[in-house]
Amino acid sequence: MGGHRNIERMQVRTRAAALFAALSVVVAACGGSADSAHDESARQAPAPPRKAAPAAAQRPRIVLLGDSLTAGLGLPSELAYPSVLQRRLKEAGLDYEIVNAGVSGDTSAGGLSRLDWALQGDVRILVVALGGNDGLRGVPPEALKKNLATIVERAQAKHIRVILAGMEAPPNFGRDYIVSFHKVYPALAQEYHVPLVPFLLQNVAGIDTLNQPDGIHPTAEGARIVADNVWAVLKPLAEQQKPGS
Repeated sequence: MGGHRNIERMQVRTRAAALFAALSVVVAACGGSADSAHDESARQAPAPPRKAAPAAAQRPRIVLLGDSLTAGLGLPSELAYPSVLQRRLKEAGLDYEIVNAGVSGDTSAGGLSRLDWALQGDVRILVVALGGNDGLRGVPPEALKKNLATIVERAQAKHIRVILAGMEAPPNFGRDYIVSFHKVYPALAQEYHVPLVPFLLQNVAGIDTLNQPDGIHPTAEGARIVADNVWAVLKPLAEQQKPGS
């Protein structure tokens, strides 16, 4: 058992180190320095959904609740991964409206604070893609878990299906923090019986050619890979919840 735990910790540290290589150029995840991102998140009201339609014309919605990785910082909106997912849904004959509820600099606490706004309309699926900023700011994993759990509980109370997208912490807070942070996502997925995207930035983090010059936000090609990561979990759930079925 001890050997197995050591191997698990080494694997988590390796993944976290790869993510940190991407994050080291920009101190704060997903939108500026840690302090400035926090201030920005605190003082900015969330922008309206990019693709919100008049109430009478609304289709069933899939909401992506996240930070600047979801907002598509540095990319035209049509190249951000939520827009890629919208095209995938159309190609698959799944008539949903993607709502990009990404806000730069946001944390799990910020996402929770704007959840009611994000869940307006006929929301069928919620993708929760938060935690990168929590990791860089050293937010205790227990607080991250509590915020994410509350988001999941409140969505499920509205009979909304939830997908949880995992993130990793940088190594500068030590091994115990990295491992505890990593365990939050699979633990919540198991507790609340929700599908898990193990790592939102899988096959993108730490790869120079797939990230913008800031070293953290994906290029258009990187965003397509992020969309692949989410689509693998979203597609079967969207098919189960298919409008009109």
